[in-house]
Amino acid sequence: MKNVAVIGAGTMGNGIAHTFAQSGFKVQLIDISEASLKRGMDTIAKNLDRMVAKEKITEADKQTTLNNITTFTNVEAGVEYAGLVVEAATENIDLKLKIFKQLDDACGGDTILATNTSSISITQIAAVTSRPEMVIGMHFMNPVPIMKLVEIIRGYNTSDEVTNTIMELSKTLGKIPTEVNDYPGFVANRILMPMINESVETLYNGVAGVEEIDTVMKLGMAHPMGPLQLADFIGLDVCLSILNVMYDGFKKPKYAPCPLLVNMVRAGKLGVKSGEGFYDYSESRKAENVSKQFQK
Repeated sequence: MKNVAVIGAGTMGNGIAHTFAQSGFKVQLIDISEASLKRGMDTIAKNLDRMVAKEKITEADKQTTLNNITTFTNVEAGVEYAGLVVEAATENIDLKLKIFKQLDDACGGDTILATNTSSISITQIAAVTSRPEMVIGMHFMNPVPIMKLVEIIRGYNTSDEVTNTIMELSKTLGKIPTEVNDYPGFVANRILMPMINESVETLYNGVAGVEEIDTVMKLGMAHPMGPLQLADFIGLDVCLSILNVMYDGFKKPKYAPCPLLVNMVRAGKLGVKSGEGFYDYSESRKAENVSKQFQK
């Protein structure tokens, strides 16, 4: 289990690769795009530079971490020696099912297959493989190198042995694993996304403005950032996708996404990654300027 493959070099994938590599694992970071791999490695290097500047690690630690990561554009080559594969591709069920079918064929019979999905059924993903007992959810939080929680999700057929192995493995990364069962949204997003959605509804209904809503939640409920700022940070498209998964899974109106959220995603206002969401990030990645659309 000292060789770990990570599928996807985006925000979550490069963070997961960084975390494993810094903990001494040999990591194979896989993405079909060379450009994505380069961006991912650049991000890891920049994050390590910040840690060096804060004297949390040494320059030698940084180089060791980077040397522990090898990049691949070919899945079969990247997973050849992996004892664990962590999939961190886009939150799209069809894509994830396709990837897990491919992984099931390419990986050795004793390789554990994990997904970083934040809402999609582990049982459904596992069902397309010949090893459902070896499929599990490892839902890391963003930013992965900093956030301590890993939500460990058992599918219907996930074995006790695999669950215990992944729980202990997460601890070796300096994380705090928390086991939950396989229902839409699991725990983190089942609670978080309705709060974000209700915050968007509160804005949509004219109860208060963007800054006012976030200020109430930061100062009144001791949240480190307001729910609208957090939605921008997560990505409004990701929030919408998770809400749709929960709405489809539970068929309850409380999970139906707010029309304002739907329209913002349709308009490409996705938050930090698009440069605008509830806040304008054209001048700073911090939530300092409310988007013109919501200014009074």
